[in-house]
Amino acid sequence: MILVANAGSSSLKLSAVAEDESSIHVESLADAPAGVTAVAHRIVHGGRRFRDPVVVDDAVRGEIEALDELAPLHNAVQVKVIDDARRLLPDIPHVAVFDTAFHATIPAVAAAYAVPRAWADDWGVRRYGFHGLSVQWAADRVRVARLIVCHLGAGCSVTAVRDGRSVDTTMGFSPLEGVPMATRSGSLDPAVPLFLIRTGRLTVDAVAEALERESGLLGLSGLSSRVEELERSGDAAAAHALAVFAYRIAIAVASMAVPLGGVDAIVFTGGVGERSEAVRAAVCARLGFLGVGTGSVAIHVVEAREDVVAAREARRVLRNYI
Repeated sequence: MILVANAGSSSLKLSAVAEDESSIHVESLADAPAGVTAVAHRIVHGGRRFRDPVVVDDAVRGEIEALDELAPLHNAVQVKVIDDARRLLPDIPHVAVFDTAFHATIPAVAAAYAVPRAWADDWGVRRYGFHGLSVQWAADRVRVARLIVCHLGAGCSVTAVRDGRSVDTTMGFSPLEGVPMATRSGSLDPAVPLFLIRTGRLTVDAVAEALERESGLLGLSGLSSRVEELERSGDAAAAHALAVFAYRIAIAVASMAVPLGGVDAIVFTGGVGERSEAVRAAVCARLGFLGVGTGSVAIHVVEAREDVVAAREARRVLRNYI
């Protein structure tokens, strides 16, 4: 049995996944059930260093911590969970499983930013992609040649999957890029933060805080970061926030048809993708020109099971671990 620690930007989910991939909820690390043989840690950003799962030792832990500047809402939290888990469960192996790994198949043309070459060569400035465990699970559930996966939760991304392999995705160098999210801005003109900093309106830290924690649905509405609360409110600002959210997701889906050469199916997953019929309908209503609504593009709602994928990857690594 593998204990999976899934620390996201807004929650920590723990589950124990058996060999048959059934799972049980675990309340805390201290409540890990008897029979757990390893811990799999979902890590958001693996940078250039980590393209496959790896057994955690002190050196690996330090390298993951060093990547915090690329995913400030995630990696620092996940390192803390690693520390707590290694302290409470010191006699079993711990495996880091990376969200970026599934996107290692993205071709160079999709991964590159149009910036000086040295930025990529020396500093690793490129598009990495995230939500890989969730996208991998969705692609396993819906096996078509040309699949688009919309992972919509506190973080949101849209990924093009060709024959089970990621070929493009909306998140890039960090989990801040792409469509609007709960509190993250998604993509915006890079001149905006430069303008705010150069004119002295905001400090670098204040801009980072605003883009990560005060933007997205929360920033647009001024009311809430939660889709269900915005849908219930009846407020004009809430309706505007949801309209922008659905509009940007639809544009992202349409853009992902380019690397795929068309679309066979679209998956909605993640908390919002699974539970908000209104968001799904608003996105799909804009995609008729792709064949959505005519029956030529299948629409699927898939429950996210990142824990199962993390457990699978941990078992694969541990089979070769001595």
